[in-house]
Amino acid sequence: MNSILKQMHAHRSIRQYASGEVPEDDLRTALEAAQCAATSANIQVYSVIHVTEPDVRSRLVELTGGQEKVAESGAFLVVCGDTRRHRILAEQANEPIEESLESFLLCAVDASLFAQNLVLALESLGWGTCYIGGLRNDLAAVNELLNLPQGVYPFYGLCVGEAAEEPWKRPRLPLDAVFFKNAYASDAALLEIMNRYDDDMAAYYEKRGASGRRWIDQMERFFAKPRRTGDRTFYESQGASLR
Repeated sequence: MNSILKQMHAHRSIRQYASGEVPEDDLRTALEAAQCAATSANIQVYSVIHVTEPDVRSRLVELTGGQEKVAESGAFLVVCGDTRRHRILAEQANEPIEESLESFLLCAVDASLFAQNLVLALESLGWGTCYIGGLRNDLAAVNELLNLPQGVYPFYGLCVGEAAEEPWKRPRLPLDAVFFKNAYASDAALLEIMNRYDDDMAAYYEKRGASGRRWIDQMERFFAKPRRTGDRTFYESQGASLR
């Protein structure tokens, strides 16, 4: 494998961090590299908020469900979809700006492509990272805390810092479960692949001291009920249209 592929395969989510801040120069270097990600029609509908105030980060620990790494990591970033710049341009030109499900999807896609580039860049500089989906536990409170204007949609947080742990590599689904030729796989074929993967994950959990834990059981529980049902109401209150 070349150096880029090796870096990608080396990814781990880091949940324990050594003390010390991430230098501003490293953040800027990684952010500029992240901006090289593909973006639909060059709209670049994303932004990042670097949260440095200890009190704000402590509050974000609470809002993300008690995730202490939000305060303990060397840097904490909030990745947002962002149509604010476009709204300002439309207002300046006395033109309307029409939000739609498509424009919101573009925010989510652009921000995620940017964020994954950012993670790869940071990890190539030697920093550990961890996405924080718990930022969406209470979006209204996050919005008030960060004083976000209309057209800005927080999607997730990102911890960055010096790793204080070396997690095992978590197995991923076999390629045959996600890569198909000409037509989608049959349900029977997918079930067979997922059952084999379930055994691989059981062995992984066993090594981690979680004997009896199963991936299929987790997935069944995860999709058995709706989650973060207030997201739509919040995003619409920020100016998004999900129709």
